[in-house]
Amino acid sequence: MLEAVLAYAHIAAILGLGVFITSEAALCRSEWLNAAVVRRLNRVDLIYLFAALAVLATGVLRTALGAKGTAWYWHQPLLHLKLTLFVVIALMSVRPTLAFRRWLRALERDGSLPGDAEVRGVRRWIMVQAHLLML
Repeated sequence: MLEAVLAYAHIAAILGLGVFITSEAALCRSEWLNAAVVRRLNRVDLIYLFAALAVLATGVLRTALGAKGTAWYWHQPLLHLKLTLFVVIALMSVRPTLAFRRWLRALERDGSLPGDAEVRGVRRWIMVQAHLLML
């Protein structure tokens, strides 16, 4: 039963991660960007962080407490590939996160919104993350 619960929790966390990176991609469009969207992007990005932490925590729990055990998982090349992609995606998410925070500070300071080119650049980073996540 524990194995099933751990697998379910891990898959649910992965799906949650997919939902929130998709939400960021959908919201991060220059034609839709307004004050409410900038605030929402910051909230969605925070939830995306929690979803990523849930993926990591459930993955660690699954390897430590699961039926196959840590020794089996850590000898699997696919696990190392998944972890490498997870780290790459995590590092790539820093740039959009910093941009969202910068946009929120500018909005609160003087009501300004980012330019089209900046929004397109950030969205491109998000889309690359989303496509890597699908791997």
